[in-house]
Amino acid sequence: MNKKVNVGIIFGGKSAEHEVSLMSATSIIRAIDKEKYNVIPIGITKEGNWMIYNGPIEKIENGEWEGISNKLLHDKPKENVFSIIPIGKKENQMQGVVPPGLEKKIDVVFPVLHGPYGEDGTIQGLLEMADIPYVGAEVLSSAMCMDKVYAKKMFELEGLNVVEYFVALRHKLKTHMDDYVKIIEEQFSYPVFIKPVNLGSSVGITKARSRDELIQGLNEAAKHDRKILIEKNINCREIECGVLGNDNPKASVVGEIVPSNEFYDYKAKYFDDGKSKLIIPAGIPKDKSDEIRKMALTAYKALGCAGLARVDFFLEKETNEVYINEINTMPGFTKYSMYPLLWQETGVSYNELVDKLIQLALERYKGKKGDKA
Repeated sequence: MNKKVNVGIIFGGKSAEHEVSLMSATSIIRAIDKEKYNVIPIGITKEGNWMIYNGPIEKIENGEWEGISNKLLHDKPKENVFSIIPIGKKENQMQGVVPPGLEKKIDVVFPVLHGPYGEDGTIQGLLEMADIPYVGAEVLSSAMCMDKVYAKKMFELEGLNVVEYFVALRHKLKTHMDDYVKIIEEQFSYPVFIKPVNLGSSVGITKARSRDELIQGLNEAAKHDRKILIEKNINCREIECGVLGNDNPKASVVGEIVPSNEFYDYKAKYFDDGKSKLIIPAGIPKDKSDEIRKMALTAYKALGCAGLARVDFFLEKETNEVYINEINTMPGFTKYSMYPLLWQETGVSYNELVDKLIQLALERYKGKKGDKA
């Protein structure tokens, strides 16, 4: 009988996408093959505290996990609740905690963290130092994909179409707001989209139809990041494609989003009870679908992605021109999330997808270590 693999599933985190992470992690823990994997849930609070969670799975999604973990810590002596063990490989180890009876090393980590401190290379760097295999892109790739501006620059180098854009800096808003407004109004016509550069799940994004809304949108985005992206508005359809793999990645069928709100914002993505429509496969010509899938693989390889990514596109209605928008290296895994649904339509079930991602993480780790692994 093969030994079970110990999978640390990290969820929560300090970003504005904390709640999304809880939903994604809940779905993954429910789906993971318990005959093949030991699951070690590791929650991170919004304040950055790390805790092992032993309670019911459903308490993760609604946020009650944190109170339960705190109660366990307060009600019992620490040594009766947790076992302090080395997590890592050989001499390059960290100290961590696991539930009683699991005095084993974590074999692989599934960092189900969205946005800053999870999808931007920070947790990846920690796991690299700990010498622990992990699901998803590595440090540089994660950081580049998270930064929408650097990602666009890479897309442009690869000859991929991007929507016209401008970048503003938070520290200049107070003293140069009028200058920014003038430049943006000269470069674009209203409406424009305003986005924090380093954030996902459409947090902090606004659509400005006037000068007042532009100023409000710049200030709103500045609450979330020091860099602010302003993009030209185009009349388009929102198309997404999933990519899966390491050295030889594959692209899924493409899907289309028809948002319940004016655009696919944070509420429409996660809190409209499924009112936004996900059309899979997208009702577009095969040549356009093939073009998008090819562009997705080009972008994935150009930015050095591994494991998984969801690549987002705009398909302009008037011209049928395709523009690449961004890459998400840890896309949502909720019941409404596009990425697992795309692969389900492609022939990979949710359970199989979770298993495949863990195996890809172990495969990449062994490939990096060669005969030493």
